[in-house]
Amino acid sequence: MYLLIVGLPLIGAIIGGFFGRFLGSRGSALVCSTCVGIAGILSLVAFYEITLCGAPCVIAVGPWLVSDLLDANWGFLFDSVTAVMLVTVTAISTLVHVYSIGYMSGDPHQSRFMSYLSLFTFFMLMLVTGDNLLSLFLGWEGVGLCSYLLIGFWFTRVLANQAAIKAMVVNRVGDFGLALGIFAVYSTFKSINFNTIFALAPTAQDAVLTIGNINLPALETISLLLFVGAVGKSAQIGLHTWLPDAMEGPTPVSALIHAATMVTAGVYLLIRCSPLIEYAPTALAIITFFGGITALIAATIGLVQNDIKKVIAYSTCSQLGYMVFACGLSNYELGLFHLSNHAYFKGLLFLTAGSVIHAIADEQDMRKLGGLVNILPFTYVLLLIGSLSLMGFPFLTGFYSKETILEVAYASFQIKGTFVHWLGTLAAFFTAFYSIRLLYLTFISDTKASRTAVSHAHDAPLTMAVPLTILAIASIFVGYISKDMIIGLGNIFFGNSIYVLPTQHTLIEAEFLPYTIKLIPLIFSIGGAMLSFIVYKFIINNVSANAISLVSRPLNKPTFAIARGIWHIYVFLNKKWYFDKVYNSYIVSYFLRFGYAISYASLDKGLFELLGPYGLSTTAIKQAYASLRLQSGYIYHYAFFIIIGATVFAVLSWM
Repeated sequence: MYLLIVGLPLIGAIIGGFFGRFLGSRGSALVCSTCVGIAGILSLVAFYEITLCGAPCVIAVGPWLVSDLLDANWGFLFDSVTAVMLVTVTAISTLVHVYSIGYMSGDPHQSRFMSYLSLFTFFMLMLVTGDNLLSLFLGWEGVGLCSYLLIGFWFTRVLANQAAIKAMVVNRVGDFGLALGIFAVYSTFKSINFNTIFALAPTAQDAVLTIGNINLPALETISLLLFVGAVGKSAQIGLHTWLPDAMEGPTPVSALIHAATMVTAGVYLLIRCSPLIEYAPTALAIITFFGGITALIAATIGLVQNDIKKVIAYSTCSQLGYMVFACGLSNYELGLFHLSNHAYFKGLLFLTAGSVIHAIADEQDMRKLGGLVNILPFTYVLLLIGSLSLMGFPFLTGFYSKETILEVAYASFQIKGTFVHWLGTLAAFFTAFYSIRLLYLTFISDTKASRTAVSHAHDAPLTMAVPLTILAIASIFVGYISKDMIIGLGNIFFGNSIYVLPTQHTLIEAEFLPYTIKLIPLIFSIGGAMLSFIVYKFIINNVSANAISLVSRPLNKPTFAIARGIWHIYVFLNKKWYFDKVYNSYIVSYFLRFGYAISYASLDKGLFELLGPYGLSTTAIKQAYASLRLQSGYIYHYAFFIIIGATVFAVLSWM
């Protein structure tokens, strides 16, 4: 049964991909969806056996790579962390598959699309079930490949191709760090099997990793290298630029990538490697700061985005920051809890956004929408539920994990904890602001859509409505149902799957914080929501209505200075803190210049060609022409060479 969970999506991908033209679009979609759906049902059974019955297991299929001390087998690890990830991945993937039947019904390449989705699911399941770092790396690279295929699915669009290439290239930076981390793990422990390296981790606290003539603390170095991999895959600040551009793919792709698969892989890596990272306090501090900064910066960029999908994309980046700094505070189970909760309401947000796009002639710019509350009431209610859950509205799914993360950060009573607590609280304020902004501009404001688009608008069909309804129910109730089971004090849900040092007890401290501290994030969220509604309902509308009179009326100096300052802030945020500008102007351009002038022109077409194939062929041709000139056709020339040869032979014989 356990192997079927991993294998069924692969079977569906193979059938849908290679036999799609015989099965047709509907047939291949049905096969892929059925295979993933059965895997989802089996995941629920596995969750019951592994977590509730306390029966984790390891399945050794056979040898894969055996060389000296390196022994990497085809093995699968099923413990509590894996069980939670299996349910999350297969549930979201099944709903996305069903949703895609309706959303992609008019696409001529639906069979290929469904095959890619199933292949994506297979590699993610490989990633979360592998019992060694090499199996994890296989799934890691597999989801990277599938993201390239899915983001660039509409390959006739230039922007889609550029976004796919950007996602692949940026992730290669993180993947290189992960590969170095795996090498460092093997150098330190002489194994890459999880059970072995985790058992040996306490004995390696004083181990040293020698690189050149530099001695580095082994566990700190390993943890930081693994975190570099997580930064790339989970879009933390610095390597986050690929994530919003990935919106060029079809909306179901965005939902699958952002909700349950690719971007959560980095967080899963941190959770899985908790026995190593726990002994690296410097790495934990760096992870915490990166997560907090990512949460805030991504939230500020989301404030000024006009593409409905990019707003949700930056919210994903921000929420990943929460998960990462929860892991940095040694609350891995809390990070996993938020990962699971986030999957449901983020999947709901993306799929409802897709429903809007599907209904209004593929329009994604919120400035060209509005007034859809009466046209798409079902979609509006579901998007409202998803947005409130994202904001952390009380008693919805997002509330139970997001608020707990901020409480734990404050309860650590350390500089890093207080720092990320306030960054996370400010991020909550901005999250509420852009969530209400999205709802207002898309549904409540006066419509700016064309008459043709509005006249043909329609709410979600049944194949799209059913997954949306299930996700809406999960966005309301999953957090409440699973909180005590996953992060309740004193539970043994995770057993030995997650290791935390005995000195880390912030979750207990968080229970006894004053209510004034606990209410701070909620107050900021409600304040951000109210401010957003006031700004767009009363201020922006009035400014737009009186635009002509404002332009004709001169502004006094203080008002002009304030307006100019707001404009500069807006431009700065709209330019995404100039990350892309810095990369393109000061990093990428130099690499491109080096690649052409040095690598290509001087080395590849220069030195290597002269020493390699071009030089060898030219030399052979010249020697052939030289030998041809020796064939003169005169007998006395040949007699001369014969005499010379005989003389040389005689001399050599006598010596």
